[in-house]
Amino acid sequence: MKYSRFSPKQLKSMLWWADKSKNYDAIICDGSVRSGKTMSMTIGFIMWSCQNFNDETFAFCGKTIESLGRNVITPMQKWLEGTARITIRKKYAEITMNGRTNKYYFFGGKDESSYQTIQGVTLAGVLFDEVALMPRSFVEQALARCSVFGSTFWFNCNPESPEHWFFKEWIQKKDEKKALHLHFLMDDNFSLRPEIKQRYETLYSGVFYERYVLGLWVIADGLVYPMFDKSQHVGLPEKLPDGDYYISIDYGTKNPTSMGLWLLTPDGFAYRLRESYYNGRSKQSRTDEEHYQELVRLAGDLKSRIEYVVVDPSAASFIECIRRHDEFDVKSAKNDVNNGIRNTSTLLKANRLHFSESCTDLIREFGLYCWDEKSTEDKVIKENDHAMDDMRYFVQTIMKPMLPDLCIGGD
Repeated sequence: MKYSRFSPKQLKSMLWWADKSKNYDAIICDGSVRSGKTMSMTIGFIMWSCQNFNDETFAFCGKTIESLGRNVITPMQKWLEGTARITIRKKYAEITMNGRTNKYYFFGGKDESSYQTIQGVTLAGVLFDEVALMPRSFVEQALARCSVFGSTFWFNCNPESPEHWFFKEWIQKKDEKKALHLHFLMDDNFSLRPEIKQRYETLYSGVFYERYVLGLWVIADGLVYPMFDKSQHVGLPEKLPDGDYYISIDYGTKNPTSMGLWLLTPDGFAYRLRESYYNGRSKQSRTDEEHYQELVRLAGDLKSRIEYVVVDPSAASFIECIRRHDEFDVKSAKNDVNNGIRNTSTLLKANRLHFSESCTDLIREFGLYCWDEKSTEDKVIKENDHAMDDMRYFVQTIMKPMLPDLCIGGD
């Protein structure tokens, strides 16, 4: 480990606990993406725990076990190479540093029921990676488990809404909570090359630029996708490239059903070739079987080449209808709304998504799809969102695993 590579803010996030003149119970590191806060906090957490405890139990918490493994556990082994001995098990790690060994359990806080997974354990400290993506009930249950004398709390996150519970309860009350708050920017990561920094600065716009580049806790307002530009995103190449075909579906009975046929290239560019949009409110409602026949029509001569049909996960009866016909492989879509919007925004900004001029309903919805400014959370107005939803299902379910360097969160 070479400390000369760390910025002053990273060093402070690692070693804050060593300053005995301060009396902090917690550290909060928030701010921009790629600012190096996760790395420095993880190293500091292990150093602190092995300096002050032996044979104790700690916790690493992420939104999911998978995201925790990707963001913290796997890279941690490289970050601490030559400094600590790390043995990874399925649900925990044993880490030895300076002759002391402790156990670190892994927990995922993806929904309100997750608090049950951490009940009963006694902890000497906990690190939350992306705490703003976790429900309050899970976080507070984890904090309540830290009953060992000298235990501390370690939080990191990218900003969300200023109405978010963590901002109001911890950042605004940092003095009351005896928490050190460090605000990170990409400039605080000395290992980030200038061209990579520039790349991330150009990936975001609107509220996501303010949050993920400037590191600000700001309200989402206005159009959800202000970066959409007809001159840039509408139109297909004269000759389509090679790739795989998919269909994404937002299913409705009285609400519209939107279907999109996509071509995804091996290098991560997607083309929406055609769509189907049926409004059951203005017309007679369709049965699942009628929706299926429309799916077949949309696939057309590409039917045998469709890799997956990705469907709204709440449409259980329609998913079963597709499976019963045994002509398409079907997947339930990943329906993490806000992470899906973030990743769709990033791919639009990166010019990875393109749409045929024939996709008139999707193009129409781009100009109508808005944040709900009356909500204290990041919520969209549930109108004019059906093609937007089927596009988001495609991005989050099919494109996100293919483009991990561009996409974030939402496991």
